Amino acid sequence: MTSTIMDFKQLMLTEPYDFLRTDEHLGRRVALLGLGGSHAYGTNNENSDVDFRGIAMQSPSDLIGLTTFEQYEDRKTDTVIYGFNKMIRLLLQCNPNTIELLGLDEDQYLVCTEIGQEILEHKSLFLSKRAARSFGGYASAQLRRLQNAIARDSVPQSERERHIMNSVKNAWEDMQQKCRAFDRGTLNIYIDQAENPQLETEIFIDADYKHLPLRDYKDILFSMNNVIREYDKIGKRNHKKDDDHLNKHAMHLIRLYMMAIDILEKGEIRTHRTQGGDLELLLSIRRGKFMSEPGVLSNDFYRILSGYEKRMEHASRVSRLPDEPDMEQVAAFVESVNRRAVEENDC
Repeated sequence: MTSTIMDFKQLMLTEPYDFLRTDEHLGRRVALLGLGGSHAYGTNNENSDVDFRGIAMQSPSDLIGLTTFEQYEDRKTDTVIYGFNKMIRLLLQCNPNTIELLGLDEDQYLVCTEIGQEILEHKSLFLSKRAARSFGGYASAQLRRLQNAIARDSVPQSERERHIMNSVKNAWEDMQQKCRAFDRGTLNIYIDQAENPQLETEIFIDADYKHLPLRDYKDILFSMNNVIREYDKIGKRNHKKDDDHLNKHAMHLIRLYMMAIDILEKGEIRTHRTQGGDLELLLSIRRGKFMSEPGVLSNDFYRILSGYEKRMEHASRVSRLPDEPDMEQVAAFVESVNRRAVEENDC
């Protein structure tokens, strides 16, 4: 049976969600609360969890006093509610996990106050060509998960090592985009004859840095280690549960491209994928239509993926969106909202 918005509103009133009413940072401060995850995209099935995502206004003390509030997360109910100022920072980056909250259908919102509606009316302020980088970055990470899962047990060790190296290089490039502290030297990543007797080939790095903060260097190694650890955690993909996860990763990879293309081509955030055959394609991927054999995605899937990649690249080049958000307009909007939060102490 398909859940309706009334079902979700009734769920919100149950005991596990009491924090929505009792936590000092939430309650009447919640300006916007909506569906997240597969229920938001329309790709849910009978096993799908319920996710809520929202925005809460900061208190006067958070804005001009000594207290702080950035986000509230309840893992038992998969609920995340961001403080208004933190949400703005994420939206300016066109962060896929947060900007999707502004693209729900009207009946997918559980709470929408006057300020919540105002946020929705100003969502175009946060749209820029950054969408190509942010959604593309998330899509690349999703693709690496797929490749890791598929490659681990289907190719020789030397080929797997080459794949891991490419994933490590991608992680390094992502770090360079986020932080500019690494212009103080060079880092070369390559494969050579293994020193580990259990391997044929092995990944090596040559690092040459001057006056690099130790914490920054630690972050470099931590990022690369995460890639290797994620790869090594992947188990044998020879049963239904693993294939279901693989199909789900593949579906979300395509969905990310769909959403990025909408933003770049039309200036629209469309989270609920119910138009133009999108949902049919996404659900067919989730149901395993593009799995040629257990643990292996078909060539047809990769042709579809390539088509979306090229379309997003083209959309990014010709998009009428600005390269960056208009910070003066964003600042004026944020100041207006926060000024009311301080003066009225009522959200």
